[in-house]
Amino acid sequence: MILKTTIGATLIASAAFFSLQSTSENEAITEVSHDNLRASSSIEVGGEVTELRIGTAVGDLAPEIAMNNTKGKPMKLSDLRGQLVLIDFWASWCGPCRRENPNVVNAYKKYKKAKFKSAEGFEVYSVSLDSDVARWEAAIKKDKLEWKWHVSDLKRWNSEAAAVYGVNSIPMSFLIDENGVILAKNLRGFELHRQIDQHVASF
Repeated sequence: MILKTTIGATLIASAAFFSLQSTSENEAITEVSHDNLRASSSIEVGGEVTELRIGTAVGDLAPEIAMNNTKGKPMKLSDLRGQLVLIDFWASWCGPCRRENPNVVNAYKKYKKAKFKSAEGFEVYSVSLDSDVARWEAAIKKDKLEWKWHVSDLKRWNSEAAAVYGVNSIPMSFLIDENGVILAKNLRGFELHRQIDQHVASF
């Protein structure tokens, strides 16, 4: 596991949301939820409206992330609502991340066509703490990370998403349900498969 050694972006307690926009094609557009202790959102489950805290603990509604992919196209986490999603924080320069990648790839292949109890499918949303697009793309290709949801703001440890999610070491992951609610976190090895298995429909 790679530990954070620099100070990440400072969270502004009075702001619920903010976005950073850049004119550079390869710099990320970032939109993340702040002030997690007070922010909340309503979701509808089974016809009933439930108020949930936006945060990073199990049971919280995962904060929104909207960053650019390797080609400069914005990709929002909320666009994956309806699916079981693994939010995976990693980087091309992170040895432990690269060693864990085959396990994430195996999970993706295993569950991408599985039938779930309530989710429509399984997807991986990878958030890279890279700063160099070429190295980031090369790692995606070499490790065969075949899903399309790869995003970064190219700020390494100053990543806005990492700051909001409290990520100070990588690899780090969050499993969220079809409503965006966090089910489990920091999943590696067999534990990732075990947690996903709990949501697969039994026949």
